[in-house]
Amino acid sequence: MRLARFTTDDGHEIFAGHRGGWVSLSGIEGYAAPSRLADLLDAPHRRELAALLDTLPAPEPTGIRLDDAATIVDAGDIWGAGLNYKGHSEDLDTQQPSSGPGSYLRPHTCLIGNGRPIELPSQSKRVTAEAELGLVIGTACKNVRRDAWRSVVAGVTAVLDMTAEDVIRENPRYIPWAKGFDTFCSVGPQVVTLDEFEDADLTSIRVSTVRNGEVIASAPVSDMKYDLGFLVEYFTAGRTLAPGTVICTGTPGAAVINPGDSIASVVEGIGTLSHTVK
Repeated sequence: MRLARFTTDDGHEIFAGHRGGWVSLSGIEGYAAPSRLADLLDAPHRRELAALLDTLPAPEPTGIRLDDAATIVDAGDIWGAGLNYKGHSEDLDTQQPSSGPGSYLRPHTCLIGNGRPIELPSQSKRVTAEAELGLVIGTACKNVRRDAWRSVVAGVTAVLDMTAEDVIRENPRYIPWAKGFDTFCSVGPQVVTLDEFEDADLTSIRVSTVRNGEVIASAPVSDMKYDLGFLVEYFTAGRTLAPGTVICTGTPGAAVINPGDSIASVVEGIGTLSHTVK
């Protein structure tokens, strides 16, 4: 199942992918009241909604385009794993961590919807953009074992993560500050529920950072140093993650961005986030 959020005059509306089109959940019995996407991600809601969709005919064309989707994050936190691919470590000319990935927590104010412009801050002279796979938490969880990670993850999504890289190079303790600028994170354009993937399917997904139509860096999920189960165990250790929380799993490589560039995160089979740079 695929779920996405779109901006409306009254806020946001949630749609589900169905038989080649999109169905507004507001037209499905029991889902008419406005709801956060995060409230639909637990296993019972996912099963119920999938069963209801199976009873519906193919939708009429709606004009809905994922190019215009809002961020999928409407609750929960945004955690990130740093230096989880060898290629990104080489970008920064630094050694990969050996006991766990780099990590950071970023504010919601940095989020933008698909297609919205990225605004470069005057406080940085070198901003990079990085494509990533995101894990979307479906149920409140804490101390999840590595082999049980699928039980708490509702689905996967694409992420485009910006960093004031010159700040990081000056002092790696500045990671949250360097990633918290407005427009510095895009998450979406849809959530694809985990039931659509076997483990082998997930590890073969290719993640690509694309600038001005050129692939700057690309690698499959299998190239991660710390796998998806490790990351869920790592980020839930000793802390509770709420439904809707996104774990950004690291990038195969970064692209320096400047005004006038176009930049995209392409996560194979899951979605593309495309933005211009101001």
